[in-house]
This record gives sequence, structure tokens and C-alpha cells, in this order.
Amino acid sequence: MTVVAEEAPTHDCRVDFADELIALARADERIVAVCNDSVGSSNLVKFREEFPDRLINVGIAEQDLVGVAAGLANAGFIPFASAAAPFLTGRALEQIKADVAYTHRHVVLCGQSPGMAYGELGPTHHSIEDLSWMRAVPGLQIIVPADPVETRQAVRWAVESGVPTYLRIPRFKIPAVTPVGTSFEAGRATRLAEGSDVAVLAVGTMVSRAVEAARLLREDGVSARVLNMASVEPLDTGAVLAAARETGVIVTAEEGLLSGGLGAAVARVVAERHPVPLRMLGVPSFAPTGSTAFLLEHFGLTAQGVRTAARELLGQVR
Repeated sequence: MTVVAEEAPTHDCRVDFADELIALARADERIVAVCNDSVGSSNLVKFREEFPDRLINVGIAEQDLVGVAAGLANAGFIPFASAAAPFLTGRALEQIKADVAYTHRHVVLCGQSPGMAYGELGPTHHSIEDLSWMRAVPGLQIIVPADPVETRQAVRWAVESGVPTYLRIPRFKIPAVTPVGTSFEAGRATRLAEGSDVAVLAVGTMVSRAVEAARLLREDGVSARVLNMASVEPLDTGAVLAAARETGVIVTAEEGLLSGGLGAAVARVVAERHPVPLRMLGVPSFAPTGSTAFLLEHFGLTAQGVRTAARELLGQVR
């Protein structure tokens, strides 16, 4: 079991993403990066310095970015197409569908600064729809790392997988939660806390908050299981069903739109195979403008928010 304290050190996963990509590129000349005038925000400056001929900047043209990446994959390269998540997934959705997923090209789509990381830039820059959009595209793996260790592991997995992948890289700093010795595997959840009263299934930036919520719930006499659902697609249906059977109550938590994301994926499994009370935490509609901290608090996407949701749901079934 992992416990995350409020004062735990935090990390910028974009740094780990870039460092791991550089390390892999040194060993594999097929690895290239494609970006949309986002070398800085994608943290690819060092990659460009070391591999100037292996970074392609297409400018602010996300459709071209995905099309170029698909062409490079067709030629035998392993392209990492990196851009701010709202623009990569929103502007280039047709190319992601037709040029990458439908043709099954080994392209790693890197959605940088997802969720509400851009805060004060408002709804145009919030990327709360990306998981819903990407889940609607058949054949696309969706990976949302929860911390720096898992980010590095997911980058390595994406190189080796040979399949189209959407990799969601958080912008703001988060604490480490991955237990020592744990390795990432697509389609497998990681249990971070044991519990029998309620299961909290979280993804990305919400995982560390879920772990902290479990600690708070223990103070309330509630035993909370926490699952890191980093692999949104394919989903670990076995872990979901075990949580439903063994706890009888599920809370999902994600920094994204409620319709179509992790919560919706879990709800489908539960509804079809083992119905239990379920509460989905996320963003119900367009998010307003404000700091990331304000927005997370506004939508209850905090440790206290998860704690409250779990207690309310338990109160309804007991």
C-alpha cells in the first residue's frame, strides 16, 4: 500500500517524458518527434538539441502534425506526435481516426497539458473532452500515467507496443505513487491501497488524490481500495469487476468530462456484468476560467472531494 502525504515531493511528468524519449532515441534511430510549434511546452528542447534532424516542427497545423506522423510510421519510423492535448485531439481528430487508428499506424500521440492544466486560459484550452473523443476511436490505446515512474514506463511501452497510442502527459506537478518494482502493462490496473468498503478507481492526476482520500477515509473507519486505471483502453475489466464484487461500492475520479471518459468505461462494465452503486467524479460540462487549483476544488476533484463522495455513497447503501 502506498500513502501519499500532503508534503510529498512533486514532479513534472513532462520532464520524465522527454528524458525517457531521449534515452530511447539514443538506442533506436527510428524514434522521431513531431510537434506543432510546441517544442518548449512539450519539453522537447533537449531532444531537438541532441537530434536536430529527428524533430519536425510543422507549425500550428495539428492536422498536418498527425498526417506527417502517420507517413513517418508508414516509412518505418516510430513518431511521437506531441502537442497540447486540446488541439491535438480536437483539431486533428479526423486524422487520428483515418490516418492512425484505421490504418493501424504505430504513432504515439502525446497529449501535453491535458485536463484543466491551462487554468486561466479558459475553456478553449481545457482538455476535458480528450478521453471521451479518443475512446470513441476504435483500435487506439489510451494511457494516462499517474506519476513520473509510470510516465517513463508508458513511454517505453509505447515504443515497444507497435500499436496506435494516445499518451496523456500532465502539466502540473504531482507526487509519486507507483510502488517500487511495479511495471506498466496495458490493460492492467495497479492496486495502490487495499480496502473492502469502497473502491476508488482513478486516473492520471487524480490517482495521488485518491490515495490521500483513502488515508482520510481510514480515519473515518472506512476501508477504501484504490486502483490506478492508467490503461483506460484497454480497460482492466477484471479489476473493475473484482472491485464491484468485493466492495460493492465504486467511485471513479478523473480530470476530464464525465460523458465518455474513465467513469463511463467503468459504468458500462459494472452495469452489464455486476451492477453496484457508482459515483463518477469529473467535469460535467464546460469548465470556467480560473487557476487549476480553483477548478479542481470547484469540481470536487480533490482528496477531500473523493472522501466526501465515498462517504455519501456509502451512506445511501448502508
